Amino acid sequence: MENVSLIICTYNEAKTIADVVKTVCIYNKKSEVIVVDDGSVDNTETILNQLPKELQFRYERLKENKGKSWAMVHGVEVSTKDIILFFDADVSNIKKEHFTNLVKPILDSEADMVLGQPSETLIDYRINPFKALTGERALLKKDINPILNDIREIRFGVETFINLYYQAQGKKIKYILLDGLKHPTKYDKTNPLNATKEFVKEGKEIATVLVNNQDLIFQRIRLILDRADSIAISNLNAIQKEINDRLLAIKNRLNL
Repeated sequence: MENVSLIICTYNEAKTIADVVKTVCIYNKKSEVIVVDDGSVDNTETILNQLPKELQFRYERLKENKGKSWAMVHGVEVSTKDIILFFDADVSNIKKEHFTNLVKPILDSEADMVLGQPSETLIDYRINPFKALTGERALLKKDINPILNDIREIRFGVETFINLYYQAQGKKIKYILLDGLKHPTKYDKTNPLNATKEFVKEGKEIATVLVNNQDLIFQRIRLILDRADSIAISNLNAIQKEINDRLLAIKNRLNL
């Protein structure tokens, strides 16, 4: 995959980062591999600097923790290829076909963005309501470039915004299963109290993106209704009001 920039964003993933980077580089020798260290305070930097020189990857270390969205944007900005493939730094049981399966629908013009769902997760992938928030995704650089400044500082709301933007633009999104790929839960990585706090924090950031980007939601609705009949189109105002009410309830509940 010569025209692919594979971006791994990491923050304090010393336990897994070496295996992930090694595997990614071995399976993607013709791709541009970029590791963005979001100001880790563990041994991530030391581990990456000690990896064998024959592993071809670009190491970008941010001076301080800026959040996942900032790291993703930085990775895109320094990339040089047409296709961007984001891959998490804490997954295991990575297979070569995972990368091929993510990129192929883009190359074949079957999709504008491909979202890969690890099969080994806490929630069955067939009913997982969070599958759209996956960190494994492939897309064209030219499609994400226009929104880099919009997503730079929204941290864990980044996947939500990207998904809304693509839907609002009427772009084709494809979901695929990454068979065997394991993604740990927060409860696997820290104690229950800290894991719960992190879930609440991420939930607030995601809700904030939804509240602050209603225009994208409405644009998506209009695209859908434009393909429907006149009766459906006449219901647009009612649908908008319902979404407004729901988002307002979320905002009040989370004290945003």
